[in-house]
Amino acid sequence: MHVTRIGLTPVKGGRHADQASVDLAPDGPVGDRVFCLVDPARDRVLRTVENPSLLRTSATWADGVLRTTLPGRTVEGVPAPTGRTLKVDYWGRVAALEVVEGPWAEAYSEHLGYDVVLARATHPGEVVYGASVTLVTTSSLAELAARTGGAVDAAQFRATLTVDTGDAAAHVEDSWAGERLRIGDAEVEVRGVVPRCAVVDLDPDTGERRSPVLKALGVYRHLHGEVVFGVDAVVTQPGRVGPGASVDPVGRS
Repeated sequence: MHVTRIGLTPVKGGRHADQASVDLAPDGPVGDRVFCLVDPARDRVLRTVENPSLLRTSATWADGVLRTTLPGRTVEGVPAPTGRTLKVDYWGRVAALEVVEGPWAEAYSEHLGYDVVLARATHPGEVVYGASVTLVTTSSLAELAARTGGAVDAAQFRATLTVDTGDAAAHVEDSWAGERLRIGDAEVEVRGVVPRCAVVDLDPDTGERRSPVLKALGVYRHLHGEVVFGVDAVVTQPGRVGPGASVDPVGRS
């Protein structure tokens, strides 16, 4: 098994961009979901499923500089702490965030048509649903494509890593729960399956409805009342994952 795609987004909700490599730190992929957008009128982190036009935006985060590209506009700078802290709703739990200063609030507010602010998590994982690393497999993507009758892009699932599992059975990743995997120079421990929402139906570049993925999954992929696909994991040994990195089971905890 080997990695065929690496993806992340520095601004939660934006386009999940392909990466040449990723460093997996103890807290998760470096540079992933460092920032998020907040609706101050509702005291809530923005949800992509309610704001699909966010998928028309993208961001890079390197050397302390955040560069975001929106339709017809690119803004960049060094996000400066404002000292203004927020405690807002993130999918039913409270997330502690700090508003940052810069051109992003104006740019995203104009794009979305209502006022938002850009904030940074005060602790890693504040705006991460589940564990920090997610994995999907080519076997499962192929099964889903067969069930929907059309191509299914791995980017629709916004997973950290896509793993080529060859001729293995669909959803072979379910069996990895509790298992440790060596991926490139890093090691992760798989927790379990990932609940999914209607974001998986959206085109990962435009936000337009693309395919009936959630409906197809709903027919046969239910667990505890939720539709699931792929697995999530925590980092047990930091390291770099590069193109074509091998994925090897190393045992159970």
